[in-house]
Amino acid sequence: MSTFASAFASGLLIGLSAALFLLLDGRIAGISGLVAGLARPCEPAWRTGFAFLAGLVLGPPAFAFVAGGWPAMRIEASLPVLALAGLLVGFGTRLGSGCTSGHGVCGLARFSPRSAVAVVTFLASGMLTVALGRVLA
Repeated sequence: MSTFASAFASGLLIGLSAALFLLLDGRIAGISGLVAGLARPCEPAWRTGFAFLAGLVLGPPAFAFVAGGWPAMRIEASLPVLALAGLLVGFGTRLGSGCTSGHGVCGLARFSPRSAVAVVTFLASGMLTVALGRVLA
């Protein structure tokens, strides 16, 4: 499958899953909110959020099984750098009151001004981080 076709199909599936989650459960498919909801197992929406997140975790191995292997990929960053990056993303997610899935996929689709500001901030921060990383490297 070409890179374009793969990206196009992936985008369609992401949009479809977000739309179905909203239609069937009445909630936005923001991953950070769903993960935070796992800490509250007594709430009625816990099972739905757990099932959605389980699908995200089990989807890639299922794809690798069907496709006959994992795609070629090389990660050059060290484990401490990856851990720090993960912590910073988590901090930014809390600071921004949501993640790229909640704001970028669901919020923009709902024409949310707050989500538009959040996505512009995500993109600007990402570009600044890459530029800074290239200067320091």
